[in-house]
Amino acid sequence: MDIRVLRYFLAVAEEESFSRAAEVVFTTQPNLSRQMAELEGEIGKPLFVRESRRVTLQ
Repeated sequence: MDIRVLRYFLAVAEEESFSRAAEVVFTTQPNLSRQMAELEGEIGKPLFVRESRRVTLQ
């Protein structure tokens, strides 16, 4: 696990949006989503509740 991925996680949790979080951490939304999916796979549990317009912590 990389500190960058933890910063991505924190940005998504704070912004409640992958798109807005990607802007905050200066990356693309697809890259951020992929990194979060890999983190969830590493941990073995979902970290977020993905709704149509919002993302919240599980």
